[in-house]
Amino acid sequence: MTNLNISNDRIVPLSSKFAFGVGQYAEGLKNTAFSLFILFYYNQVLGLSGTLAGAALFIALLFDAITDPLAGSLSDNLKSRLGRRHPFMYLSAVPLAIGFVGLFSPPDSMGQFGLFAWLTIFAILTRGAMTLYHVPHLALGAELTENFHERTKIVAFRQFFGTFGNASAVVIGLGYFFADSEGGRLSVENYTPYGITLGLLMIITIWYSAYGTQKEIPHLSVPAEKPPMNIGKRLAQETKEAFTNRSFTWLFFGVLIVFVMSGVNNALDLYMFQYFWELTGAQMLWTQVALMVGLMSGVFLTPTLHRYADKKFGVILGTGSWAVIQVIPVVLRLTGQFPDNGDPMLITTLITLKFLQGILLQQALVSFGSMMADVTDEHEYTTGVRQEGIFFGAIAFSAKATSGLGNFIGGVGLDVIRWPTGPGIRTAADIPPETLVKLGLLYGPIVAAFAILSLWCYTHYHLTKELHAEILEKLRERRGANSAGSV
Repeated sequence: MTNLNISNDRIVPLSSKFAFGVGQYAEGLKNTAFSLFILFYYNQVLGLSGTLAGAALFIALLFDAITDPLAGSLSDNLKSRLGRRHPFMYLSAVPLAIGFVGLFSPPDSMGQFGLFAWLTIFAILTRGAMTLYHVPHLALGAELTENFHERTKIVAFRQFFGTFGNASAVVIGLGYFFADSEGGRLSVENYTPYGITLGLLMIITIWYSAYGTQKEIPHLSVPAEKPPMNIGKRLAQETKEAFTNRSFTWLFFGVLIVFVMSGVNNALDLYMFQYFWELTGAQMLWTQVALMVGLMSGVFLTPTLHRYADKKFGVILGTGSWAVIQVIPVVLRLTGQFPDNGDPMLITTLITLKFLQGILLQQALVSFGSMMADVTDEHEYTTGVRQEGIFFGAIAFSAKATSGLGNFIGGVGLDVIRWPTGPGIRTAADIPPETLVKLGLLYGPIVAAFAILSLWCYTHYHLTKELHAEILEKLRERRGANSAGSV
């Protein structure tokens, strides 16, 4: 293993790209389970108030504000036989699965405070264990190569399998455990088996990813020699240094806004499906699968897009399109220009829009991941230190805002519009019409409007393909000089 090769502008073997990508499957499972089912389970099924359910997940997010950059710093500075990233990947899998199963298995008759405490504790455990895996895994992807286009392919593999994990969580849930034939989404006994199934899949795919990328360790960098420093002081210093990078700062806040928007919508998806659109379980499944298929299809379009347009365009295109498509069905329904509930054209139109939304959104997700890897090169050029972990720790935190802050806002929103809860609330007929209208407005126009802020942030990103090439050339010269000086 070498310390910052003079050039790591290489083509990564397909087997390593595949194994790295598979590692995102576990995060896809966790994210979808958190975003789609947790608020609905604790609020609608178990009766915990929306505000308390959202607050529990928001508290877990506050812990992430510390653990995500901490995991990045620890993995940036670890020295071991297995390199900087792999020990964390191996060790995190089992604790993650245990915490995740506990999340879906609260004891009976706990009451409001008991449910709130249980959700808070197991959300913290689950997300903390995922942090120990996910942040080093993301950082590993940025280290595999410095090639501008190869990085897009690596991120495409990661996004494909992450979306496959999203789709699996949906299919396993809506297609089996929560299918109408099994009692639907309101049957409390279906949630623990669902958690166990996904927990086992997480262990298998995480260990496969770690083992399958282990052969890449000789091509990765090792920590630079630094004077001993208190971990808290080092973390504060490294985080401060990261936010001095202008490109990273604007990317972070832009994606944080859009992830929170997405989180609110994901938290309310089942409410919209069950009550606003009045879909059957099978129709819910196909609508979600259409989004996932669109996301997976979009992966194959991004490398072509990047040949003709820069990565910033991909992020802007995907974010803006997601917001517009999110608004269209709700606005048309509220103005009487959308198919009625029960009309076959309703599900056809929703599926088509979700598929298109997935294709376009993926352009933003892949472009963003590739841009972040480029930012680490710029940071090394500016500071002389390579810190993929601290950057991707911050990005992992912003991604967790999808379910953390998103569920909090969604839960508070449900209480504000006085949404009725309990397994007895089964159809739209059980909901006041004005409350359904408020749900639609919250889900569509109100949340999606914040995309304007996100797009404004992205316009400030300045790292172009040409500038990145200049930075890499200067890095090679510097590394060559350092290597010659150390001989």
